[in-house]
Amino acid sequence: MIGRKSTGHPSPLVLVLLALGFFFATYNLITLVLSYKASWAGDELNTLDADTGVGSSDLKYHVALTATDASYSQWQSRIMYYWYKKVKDMPGSDMGKFTRILHSGKPDKLMEEIPSFVVDPLPEGLDRGYIVLNRPWAFVQWLEKATIDEEYILMAEPDHIFVNPLPNLAHGSNPAGYPFFYIKPAEHEKILRKFYPKEMGPVTNIDPIGNSPVIIRRVIFLLL
Repeated sequence: MIGRKSTGHPSPLVLVLLALGFFFATYNLITLVLSYKASWAGDELNTLDADTGVGSSDLKYHVALTATDASYSQWQSRIMYYWYKKVKDMPGSDMGKFTRILHSGKPDKLMEEIPSFVVDPLPEGLDRGYIVLNRPWAFVQWLEKATIDEEYILMAEPDHIFVNPLPNLAHGSNPAGYPFFYIKPAEHEKILRKFYPKEMGPVTNIDPIGNSPVIIRRVIFLLL
């Protein structure tokens, strides 16, 4: 009869030592990675500031939304402005002043409640039935006539709500926008090529964003 060789079991002390060894090894690895990432991020930000001339202490952005005097737009604007005031001064916020750009051509009943700037709508017929064209025209007039203290601008709309304080997500001369899943440049190449010729690259290089929400430097915005 052949006897079975007993393999035995590791003692609790060995298991504890192994667990401690893995713990310290993992801890050191994570610490090293985090230190490297922090160092890299700091170097990147310093490079951006040096390249763009933007100081890290000057990150405030002006919240600007375009709106009409329609009842639904007024209620949306009131709700958005309420939440703006709630989160503006919270830690992590780079939010500056607020302006409702009213492109109805005349003051409305919210002028005393919400900081507003009245501009003209597009002349009749120029929008070709696409009334959203009033938004860029409103921004053009506001930028030409208003005094804006902040270095950056957040283009917003009345149906946006701030549930948390929003930091400045733009980096120097690189704006920040929100990608929309339903904006697909590749499906409209024929139209886009009128503004984005082939020598500039494939239309898939175009970011799938709208005009808002976008945070952009004021000096760049003035060039558009």
